[in-house]
Amino acid sequence: MEQQERTILFQPTKGLLDVPTHYCPGCTHGIIHRLIGEVLEELNIVDKTIGVAPVGCSVLAYEYFACDMFEAAHGRAPAVATGIKRANPDKIVFTYQGDGDLAAIGTAEAVHVAARGEKIVTIFVNNCIYGMTGGQMAPTTLPGQKTETSPYGRDVNIQGYPIRFSEMVAQLDGSYYIERVSVDKVAAVAKAKKAIKKAFQNAVDGKGFNLVEVLSICPTNWGLSTEESLQWLRDNMIPYYPLGVKKDLSVEEAK
Repeated sequence: MEQQERTILFQPTKGLLDVPTHYCPGCTHGIIHRLIGEVLEELNIVDKTIGVAPVGCSVLAYEYFACDMFEAAHGRAPAVATGIKRANPDKIVFTYQGDGDLAAIGTAEAVHVAARGEKIVTIFVNNCIYGMTGGQMAPTTLPGQKTETSPYGRDVNIQGYPIRFSEMVAQLDGSYYIERVSVDKVAAVAKAKKAIKKAFQNAVDGKGFNLVEVLSICPTNWGLSTEESLQWLRDNMIPYYPLGVKKDLSVEEAK
């Protein structure tokens, strides 16, 4: 009997190591990791890329990506990435950061790396909460959202308003490409990959600063099921953090 030829429908990406991750069930960090890994493989830059892991839920990201990785102190990933890129201008450098790491303790580094126009990629995962440390209020926690440190809901009169980081850095002259995406459904995941790939392609072409903000979920600290969390993201996060391109200088350059 002739052996039938098999069609491969799905296989691991070479951009990630074949190891289990530590993330909670339902967490979308795994999806975002997969998208980055696929992009690195498709652009054939796995061996040319250096990533910087943050402190937070993705503190162990250096265990998962197949490229070279550094670990930064809390919030300092952009500063570390700046040093790596300037010392190795031929490398593609990216940071992977959560909202606490990037928009709280690392606000200064994140803002100034954009202002300087450092030619790196930042993947900013926004789930509106501090995940690793137990679910405290984050800079991106929504008005009225309950957390461990805002049990009655975030009161903007006391705790201020959430930071729309993408809109903020889009105003800086040094930023090149800024887009906010989500991974709450299949179509959104496809758009997220397209944005991540564009950011890395810009880095390959020597154009920066590039930031892709990804709206994510935290079922564990939100106290919701995965399905409920995805719907909560659609109902609450997307209206406050509208998806889409916030800045793209390549469009202006093409005119």
